[in-house]
Amino acid sequence: MLTPAASVAPVTAALPPPGFPDADSETWVIALGGAAGPARDAAVARLHALLLRAARFELRRRGTRVDVDDLATQAADDALLAILAKLHTYRGQSRFTTWAYKFALLEAAVKARRRAWQGREVALDDDGWALVAERGRGPGADAETAELLRAVQDAIATALTPHQRAVLVALTLRGVPIDVLAERLGTTRGALYKTLHDARRKLRAHLALQGLHPVEGDTL
Repeated sequence: MLTPAASVAPVTAALPPPGFPDADSETWVIALGGAAGPARDAAVARLHALLLRAARFELRRRGTRVDVDDLATQAADDALLAILAKLHTYRGQSRFTTWAYKFALLEAAVKARRRAWQGREVALDDDGWALVAERGRGPGADAETAELLRAVQDAIATALTPHQRAVLVALTLRGVPIDVLAERLGTTRGALYKTLHDARRKLRAHLALQGLHPVEGDTL
């Protein structure tokens, strides 16, 4: 568990001070952004307790039944560090506690997804593009849709790099959560989002050259 004082120094605001929506929000920001000492340590401890409650709520809402306390503590620790590092970005557009809660909910969601995939194999082969064909075999599929999906299948096989294929298949066809895939590949969510964006752009360009357009609402 992270120590209440947290080993993060106060961050000097690089932006103009926010217009606080209420006195409580102002109190939070002043205490957390102040010099190291008992007052700041107490504020950090209060914030960690608040984040811990939020993380537990999110984990239970998601139906997490194993290691809830441990996951909630990890989520609260990570959320606390993120908040202290980004305190200068708080602009007062919502109550401080509302802003802070979002960090805890996000971290708890990430921990829950990773826990759900713990021990599960993540197929990182790049030949899973063959799964695209299965989308055209449903009872409601018509000939035009089947033709388009065959074109998408061919585009995935020929227009993308092996890495782009692996990422696209894992995220859009196999349903691997992006934070889980980032952890398995030793990369970041941002890097995977860029890879996915580039892969989709290549696919659309390849299809456009053939006078084809993706199916409305298709995740590819």
